[in-house]
Amino acid sequence: MADQRRTWQRLMGPVWRRIRLLVSRGVLKLVDDSLKLQGVQVSLLGGEPAWAERFQDYGYTSHPHPGAEAIVAAVGGARAHLVALAVDDRRYRMKELAQGEVAMYDDLGNVIVFKRDKIQVQAVQHLEVTAPTCHITATTTHDGNVTINGNLVVNGTGAFTDALSSATSVADPKGTMQGMRDTYNGHNHPGDSGGTTSTPNQGMD
Repeated sequence: MADQRRTWQRLMGPVWRRIRLLVSRGVLKLVDDSLKLQGVQVSLLGGEPAWAERFQDYGYTSHPHPGAEAIVAAVGGARAHLVALAVDDRRYRMKELAQGEVAMYDDLGNVIVFKRDKIQVQAVQHLEVTAPTCHITATTTHDGNVTINGNLVVNGTGAFTDALSSATSVADPKGTMQGMRDTYNGHNHPGDSGGTTSTPNQGMD
């Protein structure tokens, strides 16, 4: 019986070793993001350095920092063909999301959170949207100044509680405010005894 056990262990030993080496845990050391499939150098258990192809979900990509952790698999049990199945970084991971919520984040604090009742976007410095057209169907609130580098078209009424200013002319289908000034400043009336009155004493600036 002992001889049979030793024979079994001798035969199955290499198989079990290959199975144990199929999946490993490692720490990222370097990232090569210039490749069609991102390459990562990981330090595996025991300090073994190795390069692996990193597979990411279609439509989503990231460039993790060194020190992030990875789950690495050996395809076919070959340590020469490693793939990184998942990469996470406990230093920056968002915590305490509500059940069912989803978030995208980085180490600087830029965050997009799909919350239960809204989508929350938080940019540390600047949020930029570039598109040929943008259509928003919502009641919007702006806290802060608004700069419009182009024409403003309002298809509805507008109410302003503070001053409305424009660096150029303000117009409606009948004309411009500058045209109103020119008409007012130069206008006169028929005089009581013939002739016309002079232009107004006070013009529109």
